[in-house]
Amino acid sequence: MIAAPALFLAFVAFAYGHEPSAGRQGLVVPAVPTQAVPETTSLAGRAPTNAPPHELSDEGGISRYSAVLRPVLVRARPSASSRIVARLQTRTPEGTTNVVLTLRRVERNGQLWIQARLPILPNNTIGWIPREALGGYNQVTTHLVVDLSEYRATLFRRGQALWSARVGIGRSRWPTPTGRYYIRNKLTKYASPTYGPVAFGTSARSAVLTDWPAGGFVGIHGTNRPGILPGRVSHGCIRLRNADILRLAELMPPGTPLTIRR
Repeated sequence: MIAAPALFLAFVAFAYGHEPSAGRQGLVVPAVPTQAVPETTSLAGRAPTNAPPHELSDEGGISRYSAVLRPVLVRARPSASSRIVARLQTRTPEGTTNVVLTLRRVERNGQLWIQARLPILPNNTIGWIPREALGGYNQVTTHLVVDLSEYRATLFRRGQALWSARVGIGRSRWPTPTGRYYIRNKLTKYASPTYGPVAFGTSARSAVLTDWPAGGFVGIHGTNRPGILPGRVSHGCIRLRNADILRLAELMPPGTPLTIRR
């Protein structure tokens, strides 16, 4: 079994396109807040319903994410007999609270289910989770869009552009994966000019570096070489100038939906 610090370094190795030094100090890994917005999950005594799902997230308005409270099996459909698509744990490889972006809620035969975006391969996988396995809803009004052809990241709040910067992306043989994801965590005080002052972990994963420890998650971070930006410069991560990543860290909370497009 790989210890948590080693798993974090493995994340850094992929996300930052660089082999990290062992035993690096100065890391603080804050947990994602999980303040509860209560929701009743016990529906005993009520007639089974097949009502249409209720939408929970709107990238142009309010999106919601929840912490994983216990290890849980994720199903292809809202049914305990449906095919298993993933197994989720309560912590990320970096040691933060594991969260999922919640998309829809539905009741089936007296049980509430949540459809969520998942941090697994293949990318863009969604699945259904029993409501009782998740914490309260946390709300965000931001949406990060990375345009690979323009080498540009733009942060929106309720559909209005709030921040924009040029970026570096993955080289042709290690492409930054396109799709719809979310920001899993924010990693601060990682003392390395190479990686920049702040890093974000995402639910996106490399489809070609699958043998990397921790699974090759894509990161968003700074760099001490701003002259290489914009361009194809990484193993799949998204690099920003340090001033830009610091500003983004002020504006973008974990749980923010992320769209990567060509």
